[in-house]
Amino acid sequence: MSRMKLVLVGNGMAGIRTLEELLKAAPEQYDITVFGDEPHPNYNRIMLSPVLAGEQTVEQIILNGRDWYAAHGITLHTGKRVVKIDRTRRVVEADDGDGGKIIAGYDRLLLATGSKPFILPVPGADLEGVVGFRDIADVERMIEASTSHRHAVVIGGGLLGLEAANGLKARGMEVSVVHIAPWLLERQLDEPAARLLQQSLEAKGLKFLLEKQTAEILPASLSPSPSPEGGGEQRVGALRFKDGTEVPADLVVMAVGIRPNTALAESAGLLCNRGLVVTDTLQSATDPRIYAVGECVSHRGVAYGLVAPLFEQAKVCANHLAEHGVARYQGSLTSTKLKVTGIDLFSAGDFMGGQDTESLVFSDAAAGTYKKLVIKDNKLVGACIYGDTIDGTWYFDLLREGTDISQFRKTILFGQHHLGDSGHGPAERVAALPDTAEICGCNGVCKGTIVAAIRDLKLFTLDEVKAHTKASASCGSCTGLVEAVLAHTVGGNYSAAPSKKPLCKCTEHSHDDVIAAIRDQELKSMDAVFQALEWSTPDGCATCRPAVNYYLLARWPAEYQDDAQSRFINERAHGNIQKDGSFSVVPRMWGGLTNPRELRAIADVAEKFKVPEVKVTGGQRIDLFGVKKEDLPAMWKDLSDAGFVSGHAYGKALRTVKTCVGSQWCRFGTQDSTGLGVKLEQLTWGSWMPHKFKLAVSGCPRNCAEATIKDFGVVCVESGYELHVGGNGGIKVRVTDLLCRVETEAQVMEYCGAYTQLYREEAHYLERTAPWVERVGLNHIKAKIVDDAAGRAALYERFKFGQQFAQIDPWKERAEGTAAHEFQPIRIVANPVPA
Repeated sequence: MSRMKLVLVGNGMAGIRTLEELLKAAPEQYDITVFGDEPHPNYNRIMLSPVLAGEQTVEQIILNGRDWYAAHGITLHTGKRVVKIDRTRRVVEADDGDGGKIIAGYDRLLLATGSKPFILPVPGADLEGVVGFRDIADVERMIEASTSHRHAVVIGGGLLGLEAANGLKARGMEVSVVHIAPWLLERQLDEPAARLLQQSLEAKGLKFLLEKQTAEILPASLSPSPSPEGGGEQRVGALRFKDGTEVPADLVVMAVGIRPNTALAESAGLLCNRGLVVTDTLQSATDPRIYAVGECVSHRGVAYGLVAPLFEQAKVCANHLAEHGVARYQGSLTSTKLKVTGIDLFSAGDFMGGQDTESLVFSDAAAGTYKKLVIKDNKLVGACIYGDTIDGTWYFDLLREGTDISQFRKTILFGQHHLGDSGHGPAERVAALPDTAEICGCNGVCKGTIVAAIRDLKLFTLDEVKAHTKASASCGSCTGLVEAVLAHTVGGNYSAAPSKKPLCKCTEHSHDDVIAAIRDQELKSMDAVFQALEWSTPDGCATCRPAVNYYLLARWPAEYQDDAQSRFINERAHGNIQKDGSFSVVPRMWGGLTNPRELRAIADVAEKFKVPEVKVTGGQRIDLFGVKKEDLPAMWKDLSDAGFVSGHAYGKALRTVKTCVGSQWCRFGTQDSTGLGVKLEQLTWGSWMPHKFKLAVSGCPRNCAEATIKDFGVVCVESGYELHVGGNGGIKVRVTDLLCRVETEAQVMEYCGAYTQLYREEAHYLERTAPWVERVGLNHIKAKIVDDAAGRAALYERFKFGQQFAQIDPWKERAEGTAAHEFQPIRIVANPVPA
């Protein structure tokens, strides 16, 4: 029997969840083709807020990587917009991006085109700096704006608006939230709960302009800024409201709602009315060969925007695509579990109350808790909770089941009263829930499913529960509940839980286990590690190979041959890849020093290779942006001929040693900070590290080189040098800890080398020094570096020994005609001190 053809238009969460359910029910029934507008594979749109806030990366929110599509034989077209559905010929047409078309035939067509952000139709909405908040591209534009602009205005006080405001605040912007309603989240919270939320957010620095209606977005008074196409595009400068007041704005984020994206369906003649109209089988009311799920759908006159109903639709739709034909989608009763900037909220049903209803209210503003239950005919019909939301699941079950609460009405406001003496902690309160209680609304996972998975599969961590049940894998608002279920289920067996997180899915061994095995068993190849530790995947995976490669290189610098294919793209190409696919190249400038000859050589290289942008970096280097990959070898050769070596701006290695001018020029300088910085860079450059590594030397306590937010910092004082460790700049700034004070430059060099080697040997791969110091403790580091002179000397000697093999220049050509991706590092001997 030949397989039918299924085409999915829309690569989002609802459409791909339908495919996941279909592949479970009928894995061999269809040849599947997927079209997505965005250049990314399927990702968790709910987690865009943590990406904006800098808490996660785009890679971390990918739900189904490209390997998943390949493993299931799915043809994936990313960045390709479907522009036409020919229902007679049963084909779809998509733009290929180069003026051509991609044609795909179908026996069944699944539309999951989602929604698009509503942009207020006000003057100035087309100015540069006015964005929506819907996809990764929007987030990237906001992050870019936050690096060079100060004032952000978010229009919309709903969930998306508040998350956008929180993320931009975390990026260092001054943020005002404009909302037309009298209080925030008016669809999810009543006024008292919303006021508590507003107070908490104001304490974090957000500003609110309520009951304000935008009349116009005003351009900045500055001259137009150049657009990518070379024209002029004026940037936003302020918002004007209908009452005549204004607020400054360098960035405006529209978060005022969404609209079902039905343009494609309408062009194909499908019935649309506030969404693509579907039946209970999720088939188009116009054409039964066409199915639809998600935010583009109108079912019984309702369009859902929450993920839980969309996943319920996905299950029913997959059932009918698999031709089982036994399921019906009859709509969803929804509850809303939110975590707004770390604050838990819950609402369900008619929480505002009305005629013939009663409200039970508990409020403790000082404790940050609020609870309102709406009762009608001795049944719970609505709930609104701020703060402690763990009873939300219980309330939702009562509401959904229409339970008569007469017997416990007096105590219902205080949660699950029938726990008696068993306790009122989260684990005990969750224990009282029936197995049918829904814990994860997004994925429809009940308590019994989670408990069974924990017991049967011997799960001990939240990540394991997520992987096997999908509970807490979407919005994360139920994470506390899932952890409570986990804690109660594991119970007395918790001592049997693994105390260490596995390095990856290929092994049960932790990073520390692998480091110890490589050292104690003298394992000197990847194969030896995988065999000795009984790796489940013989060749490892993309997570463990880079880590094991680093651990081997750090432990056995003379014996182990670096595996270039186990490195990230930046380290393989020896340059920082940019968002347009070009690279940036950073020559090393020792201690930030340079001279006219070197500057002239950089200028010649920039002109020769038509470098579009040259920038002085925060680490006192010069960065050449926009270099084509095919030009990298020739550019490296010219820079090498001029005496430069790689600045390793792309690597998990020493990046920079920032210095001030010190005693040579500055009237406040106490020591030669520049000269010491050059010596430290000559000592440490080229060494591969668990993560990027930065040093700085400040010539006096005024700290112009910012030594106290570096991985290793030196502050010069009259009596010698203060040594600081574990600092970190960026979004989450960590000030260094004082390691010790020393008297001579030779001691600075020894302590720096010993500290660096200890970090190289003990830290986990991709762990910066800041979390490493916090994990192992400053006392542990002092014991190894400060208190143990012999141990310090041994660490320093191991570091210097490794540097014999590490101080290599990856820009040197091994042979003529070497392609950029084939570049191999070779040993160089040179005096890198500037003339």
